[in-house]
Amino acid sequence: MKFSFTSKADRSQRKVDGRKKKACFCLLFFCLLAAFLYWQNNGLTVTEYDIVNKDLPQSFNGCTIVQISDLHNKSFGREQKKLVRRIRACKPDVIVLTGDLVDSNRPDVDTALELASAIAALAPVYFVTGNHDNWLSAENTDRLMQGLENAGVHILKDEVRILTMGKPKETIYMAGIDDASLASTAECDKALQKLTARKKPDDFMILLAHEPQRLEQYAAYGISLVLSGHAHGGQFRIPFIGGFVAPDQGFLPAYTEGVFHEKDTDLVISRGLGNSVIPIRLLNRPELVKVTLYQKNEK
Repeated sequence: MKFSFTSKADRSQRKVDGRKKKACFCLLFFCLLAAFLYWQNNGLTVTEYDIVNKDLPQSFNGCTIVQISDLHNKSFGREQKKLVRRIRACKPDVIVLTGDLVDSNRPDVDTALELASAIAALAPVYFVTGNHDNWLSAENTDRLMQGLENAGVHILKDEVRILTMGKPKETIYMAGIDDASLASTAECDKALQKLTARKKPDDFMILLAHEPQRLEQYAAYGISLVLSGHAHGGQFRIPFIGGFVAPDQGFLPAYTEGVFHEKDTDLVISRGLGNSVIPIRLLNRPELVKVTLYQKNEK
């Protein structure tokens, strides 16, 4: 009978080797996790929606709108070149900024203005404030608004502009509601009454409104299309359930991304680009939205 003996030195070496393997496994796991989270927070996506409406004038059939929402100071490459490149590839006829370009917790107006200056050369740009834009200091508010105006961006604070296309010229309305007007039902009604005062029932109107949860109010005023953000896609998206949490909606919010319908109103919600209080996205990559308008054929 043969006996084998393991020396104390061999047993010690095996323990050291085992710890090294565990350390390597943990290091690999955390590296993969870090890469995955980086991709989740920086891997830019473009989501495309087709909106079909009987009131859309023929001249606007195929009109493309690129929506940018909730940047929160985030940079995509030096001077926003990666983001601008993706926007340019969408070939927009109109670009809209639906609020929170700047984060009030760590304001960086220059980052927002870099983007505004670059995209203003691509197409007409329209902007409405989000809650963070309205929470800036007076100094940063002045810098932001003046910088946007200097870049050629149209700022809509409870205002309406007329967009024209075609020969003979046909028109639609581009309206923007200031986020301060969304603070209460009464204030929202007051602003919507002002914005729709000239609108006829069959006029096509786009409303830029940072917050999506007032869809029923928007629909009550016959808005054709509402473009919103604010919810950050629910921050963490749970498979088969949806977003986890959103400002002003709480846990398991109803309005976080995609297209919703109420009466004759379509609501498009962008998941946005940046983060604020919660610094991480999960299964919820940064999003540009491309909306193409089509005229509904009644025949």
